[in-house]
Amino acid sequence: MSTETLEFQAEARQLLQLMVHSIYSNKDIFLRELISNASDALDKRRLAGLTDDRLRADDPHIALEADKDARTLTVRDNGIGMTRDDVVGLIGTIARSGTAETLRRMKENEKNTESAELIGQFGVGFYSVFMVADKVTLLTRRAGEESGVRWESDGGGTYTIETVEDAPEGTAVTVHLRPADEEDALHDYADEWKIREIVKRYSDFIAFPIRMGDDTLNSMKALWARPRSEVKDEEYKEFYRHISHDWTDPLETIRMRAEGTFEYEALLFLPARAPHDLFQRDARHGIQLYVKRVFIMDDTRELLPSHLRFVKGVVDAADLSLNISREILQQDRHIQLIRRRLAKKVLSTVKDLMTNDADKYRTFWREFGAAVKEGLLDAGEDHKAILDIASFATTAGDEPTTLADYIARMKDGQDKIYFMTGESRAQVENSPHLEAFRAKEYEVLLLTDPVDEIWVDAVRAYDGKEFQSVARGAVDLPADEADEELSEERSDAHAPLLAWLGETLDAVKDVRLTTRLTSSPACLVSDADGISPALEKMYKAMGQELPPVKRILELNPEHPLVSGLRTAHEQRPADPDLKDTAELLYGTALLAEGGDLADPARFAKLLADRLARTI
Repeated sequence: MSTETLEFQAEARQLLQLMVHSIYSNKDIFLRELISNASDALDKRRLAGLTDDRLRADDPHIALEADKDARTLTVRDNGIGMTRDDVVGLIGTIARSGTAETLRRMKENEKNTESAELIGQFGVGFYSVFMVADKVTLLTRRAGEESGVRWESDGGGTYTIETVEDAPEGTAVTVHLRPADEEDALHDYADEWKIREIVKRYSDFIAFPIRMGDDTLNSMKALWARPRSEVKDEEYKEFYRHISHDWTDPLETIRMRAEGTFEYEALLFLPARAPHDLFQRDARHGIQLYVKRVFIMDDTRELLPSHLRFVKGVVDAADLSLNISREILQQDRHIQLIRRRLAKKVLSTVKDLMTNDADKYRTFWREFGAAVKEGLLDAGEDHKAILDIASFATTAGDEPTTLADYIARMKDGQDKIYFMTGESRAQVENSPHLEAFRAKEYEVLLLTDPVDEIWVDAVRAYDGKEFQSVARGAVDLPADEADEELSEERSDAHAPLLAWLGETLDAVKDVRLTTRLTSSPACLVSDADGISPALEKMYKAMGQELPPVKRILELNPEHPLVSGLRTAHEQRPADPDLKDTAELLYGTALLAEGGDLADPARFAKLLADRLARTI
């Protein structure tokens, strides 16, 4: 029968140019697209065969045939096939997918693939073959039809189409490969090893066998699609090792399946140890994305929030809005829905570990707790779930405690969750700020992760109990009436000293008496809404200079140094040694909390002179 020459639709011609020059960043994807199209065709024939026995295929499969001498690669399937109208509609035009406006935006911003809104289906993904082909020949026959169609094009703007009487059912796409040059030396798609590599990476879990000669190249073992009762624990462990490159067993395996208007399956793993790059800016995320068992991308940051970036696994969606290259996810409601559900499932799984396997939970929190707490900085809906599973060091013992257990142990009348932040547990435990809390047996959380300095300002309360720093603002620990009367007398007696110290010490904002000290002479506290010294250090380490922050000097009226200074000030207020003593008092308070002296040499000299007088 005669051959007919037709022109591509105008938008299709533009798309061919964009496809070759800008849209796909990886040429290997052309084979993934062809195999995916073949798998879709087999799926369609399988469904059609459920209602019409004549359409059932014997041995449904995909065959790959490479001829290195002729430089051709053929992808053949015995799927549903296409009619002449299908070929013209799906390949000659951009059927149901794109518009001139879409292509205009793509052309204006070719480097930004997120602007491409076309769906990667046969009529679009098929064009990727022109990245590697001088010519493409397609031979197809619709299942149940008497004749087939041959389509051929060099991608130059026209194509030929003719009727073929003896075409087999299904579709065969023959790619006439360009000569391999030095740049493509490692990407010769006529080489069997290269074909095997691409199939293993992108199409290993396609449900139909992909054959090259007598060999089946894909495993077809999508563990997430098989009932859990049919999968051995060792298979899950082996799959985890395969996708994570971590040779330790996972801490926990999580299976998910969503059905309805939007379907997806997920197989996730909680690792047993943190990766070395967990807190690096360019750390890789651990979720791989599949669509209908076709690998789309790894390091899929859109599918889990960053505070769960250590989770490994796969998500396989039945359908998903992708851009034309299937490489970058668009931000649609399906992506956000999966993200929320996966995060919720991971956090609920950790909560189950708290109840059912304390050892696994402790391992998880030790390795990943600092990362999980980063989620408290986001304006999301996971704050309660994160705080439910969080554990913190505490003054009550060596073992970490949950907030629920802390609240259960609170004293009668206590309405706040007390905490203190610092660089290490030893530093915090030795802080003078804790003295009164220990004396009165109030439990205090010891927060030493860098993120703790920030989230305590973002999260105000848990289970109706406000968080209260023991190093900020005034501390109102319960006192009996005698203590309150004595406190008033002491305030009056120390008023001149407090006023003089406030004038003498330029580095402090205010000076006042405190009940938080029992054995130390003084301590420095921040305003209730002020910045902590540790957070100030963090900002400076990041190159962000802050204006000088003045803090409050609190004195212990029971300490001999304070009472002696008060007496000396009353008796000889003009004595220059008193100013040196005030500097020493402030310096010791600063050193006690791990702070840095403005002039260490001067402090050392004052201290040495004072010690010399006592010998």
